[in-house]
Amino acid sequence: MKIIDPHHHLWDIGKNPYPWLMTTEIEPSIHGDDSPLKRNYLIENFLEDAENLDLVKSVHVQAEYDRKDPVGETEWLQSVADDEASRGMPNGIVGFCNLAEPDAAEILEAHCRYDNFRGIRHLLNRHEDPVYNYADRDYLEDATWTENFGLLKKFDLSYDLQIYYPQMEAAALLARRYPDTQIILNHAGMPHERTDDGVAAWIEGLTALAKCDNVAIKISGLGMLDHHWTRQSIQPYVLAAIDIFGIDRSMFASNFPVDGLYSTYGDVWRAFDSIILDFSEVERDKLFWANAERYYRI
Repeated sequence: MKIIDPHHHLWDIGKNPYPWLMTTEIEPSIHGDDSPLKRNYLIENFLEDAENLDLVKSVHVQAEYDRKDPVGETEWLQSVADDEASRGMPNGIVGFCNLAEPDAAEILEAHCRYDNFRGIRHLLNRHEDPVYNYADRDYLEDATWTENFGLLKKFDLSYDLQIYYPQMEAAALLARRYPDTQIILNHAGMPHERTDDGVAAWIEGLTALAKCDNVAIKISGLGMLDHHWTRQSIQPYVLAAIDIFGIDRSMFASNFPVDGLYSTYGDVWRAFDSIILDFSEVERDKLFWANAERYYRI
């Protein structure tokens, strides 16, 4: 089973600033108890977690490095990828840039000086419950942010989108406004409300986004919302996401080490494998590696 993992994180808390990992305060989080994450997770740890799998490439997604120096994370990750011991990983880098900031263009230009840089992510999740809230305001309604979204085409960058279903209609409007910019929805659209109404609303939101040809979906991070997940518990969400977006616009990812709070790396990929066991070889290849390679241009 050849794999490209298009969503993982690395951090070195001894060398680099990650405010959320360096605090001793216990804050509410959808992760549950995330204290086990407050340690180094380096490329050697990632490769060790994946040692029994045919992992050939990977994409690193921003890990909330200190926002005062967003390019610092990209610089460090490029040095990791350039080290022979990393086997070239991460082959793609998705960094941070707040498009509402006046120096957004300069930050994007600085990121692009690094060979493996491919796109940005700015966590946009808004929720009245602080456990679920990631953003200080709704950037999808921010005129400067949405205007500067157009900079991504100029720099040939993609956007990793992390939101909840109530924000999906606004995200679909953004996608239609910028049809030439690739948007990749993170963590299967984060189905956080597991009631019948909540699941129906999540499906409705995914359907609205899927009507935009420039939106793809990354199926990952399901453990964050189901800490005791099993193959049976995640299967409906995996298959619904694939059904709505189609094989050609869907991909699997690990979200490690965050999802390592709930399972091993191998468990995640074996669950995906068992869920799509009856898919054709071509379809399986697309979900496990080919789509990730194409969308992140690695």
